[in-house]
Amino acid sequence: MTTSNSRNLDVFRSTVEVMLGDGRLTREEKRLTIKLASALGLTEEQPAEIYRAIQANEESEPGELVSIEEAREVYTKVFEVAIVNASLSRDEFRVLAHLRSVFEIDDNEHEAVETRLREIVKEKFEDPGVVDKMLHTLRDSVGLVGDIFDTVRKKATDGGRSE
Repeated sequence: MTTSNSRNLDVFRSTVEVMLGDGRLTREEKRLTIKLASALGLTEEQPAEIYRAIQANEESEPGELVSIEEAREVYTKVFEVAIVNASLSRDEFRVLAHLRSVFEIDDNEHEAVETRLREIVKEKFEDPGVVDKMLHTLRDSVGLVGDIFDTVRKKATDGGRSE
């Protein structure tokens, strides 16, 4: 079940840190960053401030508490942007797994988000080929995000640092 004692700037920062784990931000990760900042309600200046703090290895403000409803909505919006790409990269899967872990979204809630996204995709795209391709990507993503999420969860329970 989704819980949220997360704060918006902390979530943004930790997600960008996951993205920078390989030392660079891909075009897909930049798209997710923009959507994440918007979904978290960040001001125009806050993403740059967070990025500067990461680069300078300085602390940053934690931000405002994210409600359970907001956490689900943020996860759904970022997931939607990721699948519209129609070919999710490993980096995008790591971001989704990280958000799922931060917001403690369990398998049932993830499936509910997937179902909701199926409906959104069907409404937005009338071309059955596009819908089929996206839904196939979405189906494939569920297993991979779940596997990555399980790995992150296992590292956290083993006392290791989660991604």
